[in-house]
Amino acid sequence: MKQRSSINPDMVVDEIMRKWPVTVAVMLAYRMLCVGCPIGAFHTVAEACREHGIDETRFILDLESAVREER
Repeated sequence: MKQRSSINPDMVVDEIMRKWPVTVAVMLAYRMLCVGCPIGAFHTVAEACREHGIDETRFILDLESAVREER
């Protein structure tokens, strides 16, 4: 059984990209500017989604899916 990556809305986006590099592609697909952004070290998923007008639940599901597919 594959373990979930436990990505949640309170996690910092930079932490997610460092822990699971495959998530960078998801960020780029959503046209999020978090990749390489100095604010990415402080923004949570919830804040980044709100800032970019992205559905948080869908975004987290897509991040989780990318992490699962990599395993």
